[in-house]
Amino acid sequence: MLDSLQVITTVVVGVMVGVEFAVAFVLNRILDALPGDSGQSGRAHGGRMLGAVMPVWYIASLVLVAVWAVAGWDHDGIGLVITAGALLILSVVMSVLLLVPINNRSKTWTPDNRPADWKQQMNRWDRFHYVRVAVIIAAFALLVAALT
Repeated sequence: MLDSLQVITTVVVGVMVGVEFAVAFVLNRILDALPGDSGQSGRAHGGRMLGAVMPVWYIASLVLVAVWAVAGWDHDGIGLVITAGALLILSVVMSVLLLVPINNRSKTWTPDNRPADWKQQMNRWDRFHYVRVAVIIAAFALLVAALT
């Protein structure tokens, strides 16, 4: 049972990391290179779509890691799992305090109502997101290391 939980948790967290990595280093760069207002419109749509899905994914990942920590308390690698859980908590706190406020504003923007500093706000979101991606990559790496 613990083996299945470990695999499911690692896959769920790993896919989440992959999505967030793709947003940071692929999708946003593609959107930013589009002509005219297309990139800003694409970011707004992405903010609405991923803004609805990612909170559930982050919390589910954290719950799975917590269950792994409890179920595997007396197994090797538990310190790595607990540290990964702490990093996932940090990523949720970062999201709520730093990224969500910007996302909540930007997902409503259109070319007609966006603020003059919209690009600076998107650049700020990107910088926070890069840090969050690094945090969740570290959490994922710790979970993988805990498996060995």
